[in-house]
Amino acid sequence: MEWKNLFEEKESQETIGRINKLTAETQPLWGKMNVSQMLAHCNVAYELVYTDKHPKPKGFKKFMIKLFAKNIVVGPKPYKKNSPTSPIFVISDERDFQKEKGRLIEHLQKTQQLGAGHFEGKESHAFGKLTSREWNTLFSKHLDHHLQQFGV
Repeated sequence: MEWKNLFEEKESQETIGRINKLTAETQPLWGKMNVSQMLAHCNVAYELVYTDKHPKPKGFKKFMIKLFAKNIVVGPKPYKKNSPTSPIFVISDERDFQKEKGRLIEHLQKTQQLGAGHFEGKESHAFGKLTSREWNTLFSKHLDHHLQQFGV
């Protein structure tokens, strides 16, 4: 499956448009997260790139993540509904809708402005070096999955 190219301004703006359709009252079609938690959950993917907030897996743990999760995350197949997630992506506390929405839009804009060249061969948190196509799939597929979860 082809995913939106979030390095392209038009496609990034289309995704931001979907995010802007969300309200603090938007209900999920499946899953346990509320809309604010989902936005915070989506922000984790960008925190792994732009911050040192989350410790990197090492050794055997990194090997196992790369072996079992990499293809699911950067491969072409869409995520299944209610798929398990990494513990660092679990958001169980309440979050501020406007803050998380603003952060996610800022992350999308920053990523688009940096462009595909910035991400080509960039080391990921757990998967090693990724191509810009793999980075785009990681970001785009994840966002699309959760925006569909909330009906936008």
